Amino acid sequence: MSETRAVKLPTGGIRALPALPRLNLAPWLYLAPALITIVVWTYLPLIEAFQLSFYQWNMLPTSPKRFVGLANYAHLLTLPEMHAALANTAIYILGLFPMSVIIPLAVAIFTQDLKGPMRNVYRTLIFVPMIIAPVVAAIVWRWLLNEDHGLVNVALDTLGLHRIGFLQDPNFALATLIWITGWKLIGFSTLLFSAANASINPSYVEAARMDGASRCQIIRDIRLPLLSPTILLLSMMTVLFGAQWSFTYINVLTGGGPLKSTTNIFYLLWDYGFGSLSVGWSSAAGMIAFAGFTMIAFFCLRLMKRCSVYDN
Repeated sequence: MSETRAVKLPTGGIRALPALPRLNLAPWLYLAPALITIVVWTYLPLIEAFQLSFYQWNMLPTSPKRFVGLANYAHLLTLPEMHAALANTAIYILGLFPMSVIIPLAVAIFTQDLKGPMRNVYRTLIFVPMIIAPVVAAIVWRWLLNEDHGLVNVALDTLGLHRIGFLQDPNFALATLIWITGWKLIGFSTLLFSAANASINPSYVEAARMDGASRCQIIRDIRLPLLSPTILLLSMMTVLFGAQWSFTYINVLTGGGPLKSTTNIFYLLWDYGFGSLSVGWSSAAGMIAFAGFTMIAFFCLRLMKRCSVYDN
């Protein structure tokens, strides 16, 4: 007769499997529309432009693409108009600094204490250019600066001065476009500086006044250091986007002329791509601009990280 033996189970019981990490997809679902937009409208065109910079092609579907390697870059860097466009880009950036940083900073600081209707008047005068569409602003300035019957030249005639071809004379066209672009940007910069200035803790200012600090000392030792993040931000935006912001006014008012005196790198790459249909040249010019401004952006970000002053 066989014996049945009891099988003893381990005293620890059945060991549970380790729990798998739960994937929280909710944040990615919220970010998906923005990420898809950035990839589709920024990174994919950037990659395609980089590829096209090594080809010659006129954008016609029936026309073949011809691989030319670095020939587009080598040819562009030897063109006099490319050198002029790069120099004009630097002039646009430097010329916009007073109207995008210095003047708005002064306006925001010295009008902070205004009360009553004067505060609303200055805000209206400063912010009106910001809400006007760029094309509309360009057309208005074309009427005002017309050499034959523009109001500005009529005023010069009244004062006994010579008429000026603001948009026809190479000596004045570039400065005129810088002025128009800066006039359009003053409201935006003033808005940011006013908001940053109003956010400064008033106890700092009151403590300085109790210690006998003058208004100039308060501006120098308190307001300007605490406004440094906004100053550096707008400076970086002017460097990176200043010449790009002027594209509309170049296209509407001068078309890059007279004598290429107002052409910058952004208008040049647009002209190559849609004027002469030289897609390879346009893409190569875009890559040159992208590489240059990437290095500038890296330097600006490092500068902001080191030089910005915060109250916390």
